[in-house]
Amino acid sequence: MGYATIDYRSNDGIGYVTIDNPKMRNALSESFFAELLDLLKRCKKDDSCRALVFTGSGEKAFSAGADINMFLDYRKKPLGGKDLSCIGQSAFRTLEELGKPSIAAINGVALGGGCELALACTFRIGSENAKIGLTEIAVGLIPGWGGTQRLSRLVGKPKALEMILTGEPIGAAEALSIGLLGKVVPRENLMAECESLARRIIKNGPLAVRLALEAVYRGMEVPIDEGQSVESNLAGYACHSEDAYEGVTAFFEKRKPVFKGR
Repeated sequence: MGYATIDYRSNDGIGYVTIDNPKMRNALSESFFAELLDLLKRCKKDDSCRALVFTGSGEKAFSAGADINMFLDYRKKPLGGKDLSCIGQSAFRTLEELGKPSIAAINGVALGGGCELALACTFRIGSENAKIGLTEIAVGLIPGWGGTQRLSRLVGKPKALEMILTGEPIGAAEALSIGLLGKVVPRENLMAECESLARRIIKNGPLAVRLALEAVYRGMEVPIDEGQSVESNLAGYACHSEDAYEGVTAFFEKRKPVFKGR
């Protein structure tokens, strides 16, 4: 896959997505979103891709945020700001609903849109020098790519409002303490830690992983009774799958299951 703003490679079930715009601290451009959507569509269809790890090129930035030139272009258009918001929301929602786990390996600053990308990933692991924040308000904007919604659901409304309204980034230790990061590791161990998490997940049946992700994400958006209805429907689907039969059979035969994702 040849992209201008993304470097993609895959190895043994894991796809590595590197935001590749180092001169602008991996700022997210309109081209990035078009390429990300194309990549996600390909990965969704590719059974050999079981998980994605996102990171930024270089050693200082996961992504410093949106390419500010986009705002200058879109504000010239009627409803341009809303259109730009929808572009980012669509791409990050596609990532969130991919049906395959994604891990943000935050190797430095993740600000504005970069933070919103990390929030759309299933997991976030940071290096010790990570700084994370929704900084849009400092230039008269608000987070428009899902940040106001995902951050408040993740860390709670008071802390989310503090981060959004001050625009001040927080360090790795604080991000870990409020649940924004799942783990903090030395920079040199970051990718290995993300790979380890990905491999612990992809050893399980791909269908069950997809259905569990769907149950959690869909259930969070509705009252608990409706969420349990979603869960029971998906659990029923899993129960009658080939993977479940293989998994139970392998358990009784004391061997490792061979899942096919069906």
